[in-house]
This record gives sequence, C-alpha cells and structure tokens, in this order.
Amino acid sequence: MRNIVIFAVTLSMLAVGVFTDRQHNWKRINKVKVSGFAWKNCGKPDAAAVLKTLSVSPDPISIPGELTASASGSTSVELLAPLSVNVTLEMEVAGFWVKIPCMDRLGSCHYADACDILNQLIPPGQDCPEPLHTYGLPCHCPFKPGSYALPESDFFLPFMDVPSWLTNGEYRLQGVMGGGGEELGCLKVALALHSE
Repeated sequence: MRNIVIFAVTLSMLAVGVFTDRQHNWKRINKVKVSGFAWKNCGKPDAAAVLKTLSVSPDPISIPGELTASASGSTSVELLAPLSVNVTLEMEVAGFWVKIPCMDRLGSCHYADACDILNQLIPPGQDCPEPLHTYGLPCHCPFKPGSYALPESDFFLPFMDVPSWLTNGEYRLQGVMGGGGEELGCLKVALALHSE
C-alpha cells in the first residue's frame, strides 16, 4: 500500500507541477482551490498494485492550506527501480476532453523512473517526511510486497508555482505504473482547479 499511496500522491503532484523544474513561463499563484477530487483504479483485475481506499478533505482543498488524507492498498510484488509512470492529462474544453501534451515535464508525459524522482525529492539516507516516518512507511524504492495503511493524517500544502498554460478548469489524469516490462497498476484521478 505504501507504494500505492506514493503513486497516488505522485500522480496528484504531477498534475499540479510539484515535481517539475520551475521554467521561465511559470507563474506564482496566491491561492488554488482543488475541488471534486475523485479517484479509481483502472488496472487489470489481477493488477499487482491496487489502491483500496483514499480519502482527502476538505472539499475544496485550499493551496496553501491544510489537507487531511488516509489511504490503504496493497502490492503483490516488490517494486524496484526503474519504476516507470506514463501519465495522460486531459482538460475539458467546451464539453470535450483535450489531451495536454508534455510541456516542461508536466502534462501527458512518460517518467522513466519514479524511484529516481523520489530520490530527488527526499535524498537517500534522509528520514521520510511525516507522517510516513511515524507510521513506518518508506519513501524510497524498493517497496516490499504487502498490505499497508496510512491512518488519517494532516498535511500542509505550501504555495506553488504553476506553468502559465495550466488554467482553471476540469482535469482528469491517468497514470500507469510499470516495471520489468509489465503494467503493475493504474490509477485515474479527476479534479477541478480554480486559481486566484
């Protein structure tokens, strides 16, 4: 489950640009409201990595602001580097879903190794951030097989910079996690963004 929680959080952060380098066409926003957050598994019935529960509140989520989340899930295989993630990001435009291409490492992109992204965010040897540390959940590959749970926990979401093309609207995101040439899990996320 710990890897599924990280997968879900990684997908959501990729959706709003947390893991990308700040580029010249990015802008600072004072406040973002994320509403209508929903998720579902989209993998095969026998997928190795499955998110069983994910709850986030409040709705809408304010950035910057507090977020409360809990999750549970399982993996039947060890997840090792390289752990690829293929992301498809779409925005609703005039009633149609339009695929957003990969720009500034954000959008419908292929990430060759999510394990490397985690290592960039939290250098190996450094303690995992709270509340993962408190509950003994790792934040680096490899992730061992098993069932895991993150109890209801509070997080602070800081100010962020976003690409200038990321605008208010309805978004949906699909992430497919793979390793060893096989699909290990798939997750769909839907949300609406409103920035000030």
